[in-house]
Amino acid sequence: METTLRGVGVSHGVAIGEVRHMGTAVLEPPAKQIPPEDADREQARARKAVEDVAADLIARGNLAGGEAQAVLEAQAMMAQDPELTADVNRRIAVGSTAERAVYDALAAYRALLAGAGEYLAGRVADLDDVRNRIIARLLGVPMPGVPDSDEPYVLIARDLAPADTALLDPTLVLGFVTEEGGPTSHSAILARALGVPAVVALPGAGELAEGTVIAVDGSTGDIFVEPSAEKKAQLEAAAAERKAALSASTGPGATSDGHKVPLLANVGGPADVPAAVEAGAEGVGLFRTEFLFLDDSKKAPSEEKQIEAYRQVLEAFPEGRVVVRVLDAGADKPLDFLTPADEPNPALGVRGLRTLLDHPDVLSTQLTALAKASDGLPVYLEVMAPMVADRTDAKAFADACREAGLRAKFGAMVEIPSAALRARSILQEVEFLSLGTNDLAQYTFAADRQVGAVSRLQDPWQPALLDLVAMSAEAAKAEGKSCGVCGEAASDPLLACVLTGLGVTSLSMGAASIPYVRATLAKYTLAQCERAASAARAADTAEEARTAAQAVLSGE
Repeated sequence: METTLRGVGVSHGVAIGEVRHMGTAVLEPPAKQIPPEDADREQARARKAVEDVAADLIARGNLAGGEAQAVLEAQAMMAQDPELTADVNRRIAVGSTAERAVYDALAAYRALLAGAGEYLAGRVADLDDVRNRIIARLLGVPMPGVPDSDEPYVLIARDLAPADTALLDPTLVLGFVTEEGGPTSHSAILARALGVPAVVALPGAGELAEGTVIAVDGSTGDIFVEPSAEKKAQLEAAAAERKAALSASTGPGATSDGHKVPLLANVGGPADVPAAVEAGAEGVGLFRTEFLFLDDSKKAPSEEKQIEAYRQVLEAFPEGRVVVRVLDAGADKPLDFLTPADEPNPALGVRGLRTLLDHPDVLSTQLTALAKASDGLPVYLEVMAPMVADRTDAKAFADACREAGLRAKFGAMVEIPSAALRARSILQEVEFLSLGTNDLAQYTFAADRQVGAVSRLQDPWQPALLDLVAMSAEAAKAEGKSCGVCGEAASDPLLACVLTGLGVTSLSMGAASIPYVRATLAKYTLAQCERAASAARAADTAEEARTAAQAVLSGE
């Protein structure tokens, strides 16, 4: 009998197939003691397993490329954390086996993260995956992971580690559903990059029996268990209609009455550029530069290395717009040479621009490299700072850009509510705003963007978040400046129409989402988008806001 479940849709498309479950987690190793003379041998075993796992993660990242590469390299750094290594060695020295020492050391680290306010709780899946991989190596057993299957299937998991998500085979994995995670978790972001339909934060997903046929709608978050022939036909028809609309929609982003809304791509490095170009991106709205700093957590990359990487991206968009975000270190992206190790709550501490202002040499080198990389190119370079709180922050960043001789527009990301509330003040120092809706939602609702339990508060349809978007856009319009969105909110086609109605001047997203947003925007006039935005802001909940906007745009 057909039943319907609902999670959080994070990657567009429809998948219909049989359920297959991720392999079970590695069992807890027994707590047996070793004699003192075996300690050196066990420490060497642990060290070798860690090195092998880190090398494997880096190899997987090189194979996957793009955003996945940065995520997996960060996970490799997690495996090689010197404090964890020291803890493992200490536990072995007092009698633990290598595998038990790894298990207990990582369990302690897990507890430490929870005690630090759980900002890093969204990385628990990453941490558990590191633990499982190391212990599997030590025990000599296969690493649990994506099931072997000759037939396409829908993957069900408690959560998906980046190493698994990055290398999913879209010809076999039709879609996936997880019990945990949120709309901005690593698994969600990588699913969008892969173009695999996905739903996260679905309680009880693990109870779906192996072999059960389900239909996954990655746009709505609906899961249809044992769908009827009629429901399958309905979903397949809707998917076919969507595909036809995508094929028919080309060119710059615009509403049906010609109001231009440039559609830009979020990229994590040069490897993401081909997909962005193929999708028809009109430029880059968010060039994340962290990938350059993950190779060596002990020191910043050289100016020459930065110039080479930046130029590869800038050359791909001649006469296009490329918005570069300077290094956003701290919180879930710690770097040994920059990030304080003892902050009680890294999310509310020294991260983003705050980190760079404490290390002006790192900021100066990056800005100088950008200036040299763009020299002689016809690209429209714009550079923005993350985690801008007020006009003082904005001025400090603009001054640093000028001192570096950067001929570009300087901008500020709106990720903190204070920046939206005082947007006109900030715009006295910079030339544009870019809304990072992922962090803006997190700080507005005090809801960790990686924790599935508070996913309703991470929903970008929340009316309070839409109010802050509108406030920022109105301030930019009053100052004659631009205000784009580069957070994951822009990848939702319906929400893209609402954002346009709120006054946002450009939308940036993962390349896979650009055709969906382009096709949807082209269906409606600017006036319709404005009415949908008003209806959404008048609602009290995210679900009501979506329903109200949909009703306006469908003419109900």
